Amino acid sequence: MTTSHLLAGVYAAAVTPLKDASTLDLDSVPALANFLTDRGCHGIVLFGTTGEGPSFSSKEREDVMRALKENRPAGSRLIAGTGTPSLTETIELTKCAFNLGYDAVLVVPPYYFRKASDDGLFDWFSEVIRKAVPVDKFLIGYHIPPLIGVGFSIPLLKRLKDAFPNQFAGIKDSSHDADFARSVGDTFGADLLVLNGTDSFLQMAMEHHAAGCITAPANLISPDLREVWDLIQAGKDPNQAQARVTEKRHILEKYLPFPPALKALMHRLHGLPRWAVRPPLENLTEEKIESALDELAKVQPAG
Repeated sequence: MTTSHLLAGVYAAAVTPLKDASTLDLDSVPALANFLTDRGCHGIVLFGTTGEGPSFSSKEREDVMRALKENRPAGSRLIAGTGTPSLTETIELTKCAFNLGYDAVLVVPPYYFRKASDDGLFDWFSEVIRKAVPVDKFLIGYHIPPLIGVGFSIPLLKRLKDAFPNQFAGIKDSSHDADFARSVGDTFGADLLVLNGTDSFLQMAMEHHAAGCITAPANLISPDLREVWDLIQAGKDPNQAQARVTEKRHILEKYLPFPPALKALMHRLHGLPRWAVRPPLENLTEEKIESALDELAKVQPAG
């Protein structure tokens, strides 16, 4: 099923370059951006879960956003994760992203108050949109209830889309719930942008009106994901490519959380710097790195 939204495509939930646990590696941002886009990503998403977003201050986020904007690969789309539990901080980060020229922001619900009602979440997102999202830009809600305990119900999505038909683009669906992926697609069709966060669901989600994906493994397997996306756009059979994506996703899931594994494997497989992670995450052991490399080597390469 072809998709036409301006933000349709394959995105990497990018890792955040760190020299050590406390020091950003801003000099490496251009290399990371070029690596991801050269391997098929339509765009780059900063400071999601894979980017260790909650571990960084507003100033650090701004520094990385600025470094990426100043070294933006030609034709790429940029999305910044600007959601925090603080409404005022989220508004300021969102303003910053759009002032820098980002195409969209990815905003997680305020996750400290896990029992917030749909009414409360509607009011919270309405404040962000009214105060920080220009009429020609987009906010994407970050639906990840397995991790944060709060998400977007179908009725809440309807209210936000009705109230802000242009600015509220849709969601990144990281529910890892196939029934929800089908339901949200069948309810809204192409009227709501859905970028799926589960690589193994990409084909299925796009068959139910999803426009693409934002995933952690895209840091490593974007050529495979792009092959699935391109085949679907061309009306061709993506089954073989999707099977390869699913196999690689399942291998990487053995080495959760994703950031330490991805940073280690990007270094070993592609020569990127050996970036650190920020505590409480821990760097992957050499034994686990070797095990992951052995498993991935057995999978057929992309197309």
